[in-house]
Amino acid sequence: STSEQRGHAMLTGVTEGFLCCLLGSTPNAVGPLESVESGDGYTFVEVKPGRVLRVKHAGPAPAPSPPPPPETVQGNRAGLVRCQRRITVYRNGRLLVENLGRAPRADLGHGQGDCEPPAALEVELAEPAGAEGRAHAGGSGSGRRRRARRPKRTIHIDCEKRITSCKGAQADVVLFFIHGVGGSLAIWKEQLDFFVRLGYEVVAPDLAGHGASSAPQVAAAYTFYALAEDMRAIFKRYAKKRNVLIGHSYGVSFCTFLAHEYPDLVHKVIMINGGGPTALEPSICSIFNMPACVLHCLSPCLAWSFLKAGFAHQGAKEKQLLKEGNAFNVSSFVLRAMMSGQYWPEGDEVYHAELTVPVLLVHGMHDKFVPVEEDQRMAEILLLAFLKLIDEGSHMVMLECPETVNTLLHEFLLWEPEPLPRALPDPQPALLRGQQC
Repeated sequence: STSEQRGHAMLTGVTEGFLCCLLGSTPNAVGPLESVESGDGYTFVEVKPGRVLRVKHAGPAPAPSPPPPPETVQGNRAGLVRCQRRITVYRNGRLLVENLGRAPRADLGHGQGDCEPPAALEVELAEPAGAEGRAHAGGSGSGRRRRARRPKRTIHIDCEKRITSCKGAQADVVLFFIHGVGGSLAIWKEQLDFFVRLGYEVVAPDLAGHGASSAPQVAAAYTFYALAEDMRAIFKRYAKKRNVLIGHSYGVSFCTFLAHEYPDLVHKVIMINGGGPTALEPSICSIFNMPACVLHCLSPCLAWSFLKAGFAHQGAKEKQLLKEGNAFNVSSFVLRAMMSGQYWPEGDEVYHAELTVPVLLVHGMHDKFVPVEEDQRMAEILLLAFLKLIDEGSHMVMLECPETVNTLLHEFLLWEPEPLPRALPDPQPALLRGQQC
């Protein structure tokens, strides 16, 4: 029966965990792989000596780049967005974000009644220990009080970006998919198949220690910085003129990093259940701080807990999706190192507020890992953001509601602002439609 099989799996996990403790070794270690290219669309890329990542690279056959779209009556102003923002950090830990232009933004709801951002957003920066900050729209009086105080630093953003529709079979467009902790590129199967059929070039790597990538047995190999450099290497290898980054959960942080590092190459970003714009710091009181052998004993329980928290429903379909997506199918050593290595103090509210790339935020309303308030906070901080909620989805929304997610992603890829009138300083965007699964 199912209960007997689950009990057997737990007993096996406990037995192997005790052997791990006695022998001082970590089970299920994945050895390094040589750099090879296979005929099934997978490439093994050596990002540094001894560190090899599996990458799914697929797309249409190389073809000449199509001619640029004809200019409209607005001339070369088509697709232009004026990004004007002043970010002031005060010595008392407050942050004031002033939007000096009219940037497009979606409403923090189900796509109803889209509205413009507030003129000023006052934020209390998160504490170093990772405490949640608070954000609210600052009134004119609040803005005057904060401006009267002595700022610690002020950042001025004033630039024009040309945002265009990214269509399939355009030779200069590449979609990058980055998964989170415990997953693999397999979680993107529905999205990869969908966009390849539409003619897009797609790239999806396995993070180190995940899927078929090599798994170094050194904790330092799984810090945020080490993994970010891996993603930088993959990005530089496959990037073209217009690149779209799609991240899930922890993978969103690497998308943010690349968008900040390469603002001229990253055309759009999609964040799926990624959380708030706060600096990363590992939790002191976490089950993942336990020894790797203890985590291995608990791995069946962790997988069951992930099923309960990561999916809105826990039926046979979800169990099969969990198995196919390889969620938490990593060694206990890698899982522990991944969780303890999430230290990125630079990725705070200011870092996110500096982004000028358009961002689509997708959130499954049943997500027990990432509260919707965190994605709402992210939408407030970002300059060009659309937040779309999926009622029937949870943390693994791309597996639960693939059709809805694919539609939202495709609409965002095709979206571009209306031509910028010469008489006005800023665009009035054509906004996305809300979707529900």
